[in-house]
Amino acid sequence: MIVNSPVLVVNQNYEPLNICQVRRAVVLLFHGKAEVLENGRGNIHSVESVFDVPSVIRLAYYVRRPRRQRKLTKHEVFHRDGYTCQYCGRETRELTLDHVVPRRRGGQHNWGNVVSACVPCNRRKAGRTPAEARMPLLSYPKAPRDDGFYVPYHYLRTYTIWQKYVHQ
Repeated sequence: MIVNSPVLVVNQNYEPLNICQVRRAVVLLFHGKAEVLENGRGNIHSVESVFDVPSVIRLAYYVRRPRRQRKLTKHEVFHRDGYTCQYCGRETRELTLDHVVPRRRGGQHNWGNVVSACVPCNRRKAGRTPAEARMPLLSYPKAPRDDGFYVPYHYLRTYTIWQKYVHQ
């Protein structure tokens, strides 16, 4: 149903805050707490009025959010790398974590040493460094910027109109 579709909620300064459903977004619009920035999905009709089905809404007030340190999880690494193997460049959902400098050779489990790799590349590299395996990295790993809420990768691929509100 259209009322369960996702809507990107941005702060008063256009910083992404959250993803809610159309139903919640329409309530915020009705109470004057938000405004529609992007509409591309039609209208919802009530008894008395017609509401645009929003894709992106902006809050009428500023919400302060504390910054948090991103945890090193495999899904965070996959998101940072854009679900792309950092050795062959293949975009896939079947990824593994690879330590650039293998842990058995003193490599740490941190943002600067972990990348996304497809299963064939991870097996081919094995316990070697990229130079030893002759498999150069497409981009060197680093900790992601902590710019608050991030939009999950699959939403950005589906709702391309959100990309201008999300810093990549």
